[in-house]
Amino acid sequence: MNTKALNQSKDFLLGVGLDILHRESLEWLETLAFWKDETRFFADLLRKKDSREMEYGKMLSNLDKIHENLFDYLADDIISHEKLLARLEKGEKGIADVDYRDRHKNLKNRMQLFTSDFREFKKMVFGYVKKL
Repeated sequence: MNTKALNQSKDFLLGVGLDILHRESLEWLETLAFWKDETRFFADLLRKKDSREMEYGKMLSNLDKIHENLFDYLADDIISHEKLLARLEKGEKGIADVDYRDRHKNLKNRMQLFTSDFREFKKMVFGYVKKL
C-alpha cells in the first residue's frame, strides 16, 4: 500500500468540506455586491464635492471607478471558481480537489487584500466628505 497516497487522502479528509468553501464563495459574492452598492453611493456623494478640493475629489472618483471594475473582475473569478466546484462534484475527469482548494485559497487571499484596500478607500472618502 502506498503511504504517500494515504497521507494525501488524510489531508483531504481533515480539510474543510467543499460545502463550506462553496458557502464562503457565495459570501464573497454577496460582499462584492454590497461593496458595489457602496461605490454607487460614494460616486453620488463625490459628485456633490466642493470646488475648492476638486483634484482630491477627482482622485477619489477615479478610485471609485477602479473599485467598481475590480468588483466585476473578482466576481467573475469567484463565479468561475463556483463552476469549477460544480464540475468537481460531478466527478469530471482532470479536475482534482487540490486544484479547487488551491484556487479557493488564492481567492481568499485576494478577497482579504481587497477588503483591506477597500476599507482604506472608504476612510479616504469619509474623510473627504467630512471636510465639505
